[in-house]
Parts: sequence; C-alpha cells; structure tokens
Amino acid sequence: MPAPALPTDVAWPILERMLLIRRFEEAVLKLSYDKKFTGHYHLYIGQEATGAAAMAVLDQRDHLSTTHRNHGHVIARGADPGRAMAEILGRATGLNGGRGGTIHLSDPDLGFISTSGIVGGCISLGTGAGYACRQKKNGAVSAIFFGDGALEEGVSFEALNIASLWKLPVVFLCENNSTGSWAPGEGYPTLVHASTDLGSIARSVNIPTVRIDGADAAACHAAIGDAVAQCRAGNGPAFVEAVTRRWPGSNPLWPEPATGTTDIRMATGETTPSGEHADWLEKHDPVLRLARALATDAAAIARIKALDQATRDRIGAAVEFALASPLPAAATAFDHVFA
Repeated sequence: MPAPALPTDVAWPILERMLLIRRFEEAVLKLSYDKKFTGHYHLYIGQEATGAAAMAVLDQRDHLSTTHRNHGHVIARGADPGRAMAEILGRATGLNGGRGGTIHLSDPDLGFISTSGIVGGCISLGTGAGYACRQKKNGAVSAIFFGDGALEEGVSFEALNIASLWKLPVVFLCENNSTGSWAPGEGYPTLVHASTDLGSIARSVNIPTVRIDGADAAACHAAIGDAVAQCRAGNGPAFVEAVTRRWPGSNPLWPEPATGTTDIRMATGETTPSGEHADWLEKHDPVLRLARALATDAAAIARIKALDQATRDRIGAAVEFALASPLPAAATAFDHVFA
C-alpha cells in the first residue's frame, strides 16, 4: 500500500532538510572541481528523502552510525554547514578539526558515534550503541545507516543476530542505491548480492523488515517512524531497506555533475526536465518529487522558491566560512595520535 501523504507541518521541514543537503552536496562537488580539496569523496544526492525523514523521527537521545556517504546524515541531523564544509576542506574550524575530512565527517555532539569508510564497520558499532541504549532504559534507539554492500560483510550478519537475540533497540537502515529499476513487489538487483531481497538476511534471524521507495519522503517517514516506535517499545530491532535509483553523478568512480545544479523550477512546472537524465529528474529525484507534491498553489510555489533561495544563501555563507578558515597549525600535527 502507498504511504499516506505527509502532513504539511511535517513535509515542509523535511523538504528544508532535503534542500539543505542537496545544495551542500552541489557545493562540495564544485569545490572539488575547483581543486579546493583532494582525495576521494561520496555524495548523498538522490537519497535525501531517506536521511531527512529519518532525522525527522529520531530525537536528541538517539545514537547514529553511518558510512562514507555521510554528509547528508550529518547535515540533516543539524550540524553547522560551515563547520561541516570546513572539515571537508581539512580546515582547523571543521567539526573534527580538519582531521576527519569527508569520509569521517562527524558530530559527536549530535549523537554520531561513527561515520566511516570501512564497509560494514558502522553496523557493529551501532549495535553496540543499541546495547548501551537498552542498558540505560531511557527509550533511546540506535539508528544505523549503511549501503547494500555492507551486508556482504560477516560482521553485519553477526550484528543482526545479536541484536535479535538480545532484542536491542536498533534500526538497521539499508540505503540500497544499486543501479537498476524497482517497483513494489519486484526484486531489486544489487551489485554484490546474489539475492534480490536483502530483507531475507534480516528475516533469517527473526528481524521484521520492510522495503520502501527511498526517494519517497512519505514512505520513508512512515516506515522509519514505525521502526523507531517498535524499538522504543522494547520489541527489538527493525530492518528497513530504502531502495533508490542511483543518482547518475554517482555512477562513475568519482562524482560528476551529471544533472547539473538542481533547478527547483522543475518542481513548480515552470520548466521541464530534459537531456540524458530527464527520466531520473522526473521520477527519481527525491527533492523534486517532494517539492512537486507541495507545489499546490501560487503561495506554496513562492514558499518553495523562498526556501530554496534561503538555502542557497546559507550554503554560500558556509562555503565562504570554510574557504576563509585556516589549515591546522603544523605544531598540532601529532595531536590526537596515540603511541
């Protein structure tokens, strides 16, 4: 069954989070092309609905663990965009003093226990956080964001099994962005699994699962909300598989500006998606999909445009802050290093 439409008082804050992520990631992409930082990085473009909806149902007491595709989660949780951008550029004012960079961008003050490029590494840590939540008995949950590839790691099955045995309050949120198409009732091919039903791995250890369209903000909000409620009620872990059509710019080894800078007018009917990736923009772009749903009249369209402009201004200021920030002092090179 399709998810119920989002109430407007829920939908607008989610759209705001999604726009913030999108404009942040587009700025990161430009900074990379301008050679303002080096090293590999990953973008969350195309998956904003999942992360933004999750942050809308989690609260301050909860703990989060995530992967190398982490910018969106950290920004949606409420991290300062300027300090996040400074971290990606390796600046001293960054969230982690310039030492974490893009792959390990994190904000412990917001409940992140880890963001990591180690495939599957966040799953075991997040399960441990779930054990701590159970011991505290304060209703907190541990939310773990990971990709489909993480489920090929042995530690992932062990973590699922322990979480089920001990009824830990853990939401396993698999963001499956493998290439391919998907519709309700169909299998979803991945790049690294023989099975097209990743939920079968969790169900084998008696964890309830649900598969949703990860670009549908309403579906994400409903399913993740149910999973969090199950955990808070003491009924053990839940597994959510959010499937998305991969953003074309993430298909190459290095991110590319395949769809250009998002034109919000494609959501208001003032212009039409065109070009090689028109189908993705029309059907699979989560930001445009939610904005279209909200663009019901002239007042709503004006609100969308104003929100987008305010977001652009905020990210522009974040970029200026990051570029003006100093690099870490050479004398601090050995700080935080343990012998």
